[in-house]
Amino acid sequence: MTEKYDTIVIGAGMSGLAAGIRLAQFDQRVIVLDRHYLWGGLNSFYKQKGRRFDVGLHALTNFVPKGTKGRPLTRILRQLRIPYDALELGEQSGSRVDFPGVSLRWNNDFELLRSEVAEKFPGDIDGFDRLVRDIAGYPDLSDESGPPRMARAELAPYLRDQTLVEMLLLPLLYYGSPTPDDVEWSSFIILFKSLYEEGFARPDGGVRRVLDLLRNRYKELGGELRMRAGVQRILHGPDGVRGVVLDDGTELLADVVISSAGFVETMRLTEEAGTTQEADIGPLSFVEYLTVLDQRPRDLGHDDTIVFFNTEDRLVYGPPEPGQLVDLRSGVICCPDNYASKEPLPEGMLRLTLLARHDEWTSLNEEAYTSAKDRIWGEAHGIAAPFAFDVRPHSVYVDGFTPRTIEKFTGHLGGAVYGSTRKQRSGRTAVDGLFLCGTDQGYLGIVGAMLSGIAMANQHALASAT
Repeated sequence: MTEKYDTIVIGAGMSGLAAGIRLAQFDQRVIVLDRHYLWGGLNSFYKQKGRRFDVGLHALTNFVPKGTKGRPLTRILRQLRIPYDALELGEQSGSRVDFPGVSLRWNNDFELLRSEVAEKFPGDIDGFDRLVRDIAGYPDLSDESGPPRMARAELAPYLRDQTLVEMLLLPLLYYGSPTPDDVEWSSFIILFKSLYEEGFARPDGGVRRVLDLLRNRYKELGGELRMRAGVQRILHGPDGVRGVVLDDGTELLADVVISSAGFVETMRLTEEAGTTQEADIGPLSFVEYLTVLDQRPRDLGHDDTIVFFNTEDRLVYGPPEPGQLVDLRSGVICCPDNYASKEPLPEGMLRLTLLARHDEWTSLNEEAYTSAKDRIWGEAHGIAAPFAFDVRPHSVYVDGFTPRTIEKFTGHLGGAVYGSTRKQRSGRTAVDGLFLCGTDQGYLGIVGAMLSGIAMANQHALASAT
């Protein structure tokens, strides 16, 4: 017997679960499907050798104190009816971006970053202040049409010192840009507010706390969550979407399907791949190492929560050159136990993220793959040591992931963490009734993903039902 739903959601990540909650709140019969056994998508968790690791989450961005009104974090919690205190957020101790000869620091008080700009780039502080004023009223969700406006060009009237431009851009690119060396202006504004004006926090217990809150809330409302249920095909006809066929042949019907699988990936499921191009597959992927330490980072003299480093005068953010597995000229160092926390991590840890080339990693056989991971761990931490400390004498366990891992567990072609460079801001596709949420709808990070899921549910599935 074929099962019928009001809405089918593909992907049990942050955006898919948030969409499911919103729909279930309005008594829709909704099902969330995922190919894997763990929910979370790009932001998930796993156990290895008795240790639990987070994937994806360096920080919950958009941090604001409890009771702050009108900001993305508190707004989505209100719409999902999840108490602020349930997140048990610990604030960052402070972060920085390092370029040759200069650093900029910030924390969850924006005045620190402003004072750093005033001290180190005094000729640009007036332009910086004007930039902050001008972007203050920009909406959290934007459906801009026409050719994309890029941040570098838009920043030129505000900031004259190119080093300041590069330093402000680097963290934003690493935390949300699918485009080498630049980012769309609307995304720049959202990321600027998320990272610099609001800030970083970490839920006690890591990403699993957020995911469990979402899953439990969804199931409390009667939503159906089906894991190990990959979608083989999206059914549609002249009148629009009809449902999906699962990998095991099960057919599920619905008049609305919301997919967080990605733009290219979703359209390929419709067998309408002609609406996308190979160039729509995102070019950016990463390697990340998670090194468990015999001491806490603070005991080794390192107090910063996150460090974005760049060894060149101009920022490095793009796929490594052919023949290179990674680019060691820039990266992100995160120490997750350098957050204020009621529940400290059981052991010290350092996470190192680097730009990686998907085709180089996927061309290796198993022996060469393992050897390359081990070799690059040593080389990369040697480069990163001056920006934090040398983890190599303090390592007790190492795990990590590569573009090959990302593609396997997310289904994102090319291991593209931030998806396609061609975002579908409205969420609409060429198939009526089929909508996108999450990465390729254009919003990133935990808060952005949930905001996307809520918005797409409100605008498309709920609006069409009224």
